[in-house]
Amino acid sequence: MKRAIFPGSFDPITLGHYDIIKRGIRLFDEVIVAIGVNSAKKYMFSLEQRKQFIEAAFKDEPRVKVVTYEGLTVDFCMKHKVDFILRGLRNPADFEFEKAIAHTNRDLAPVETVFLLTAAKTSYISSSIVREVIRHNGDYTLLVPDSVRV
Repeated sequence: MKRAIFPGSFDPITLGHYDIIKRGIRLFDEVIVAIGVNSAKKYMFSLEQRKQFIEAAFKDEPRVKVVTYEGLTVDFCMKHKVDFILRGLRNPADFEFEKAIAHTNRDLAPVETVFLLTAAKTSYISSSIVREVIRHNGDYTLLVPDSVRV
């Protein structure tokens, strides 16, 4: 069984994340959306809210699992026998950052990183942009799945 982890903070999940997950399930038997816990980071949405947003967005897709985790992504992969890390790339800066992480991960564990380019229509969307729109009472609903309602 080919399993991939799609790690992130998902604060909140965006249409870009949603697109990568949907395309990932065409490549893998199971995609584990893994919400990383970082106690040093301030989140807009609680861990439980973020998990619920993702679970609701994929309620009809049994091959998408949603979990939370702490620590290194490769440690999660080794513990749960996951061979692939799925990542989305929006721009060249994302590529440079993700490339360094992928090389480091491969040094630490026998895990391959698979990159998918975001769709052109969602390539400008980031969770930080969504949070800023929400903070200023803008219409964020065009940037997130329907499950994200505040």
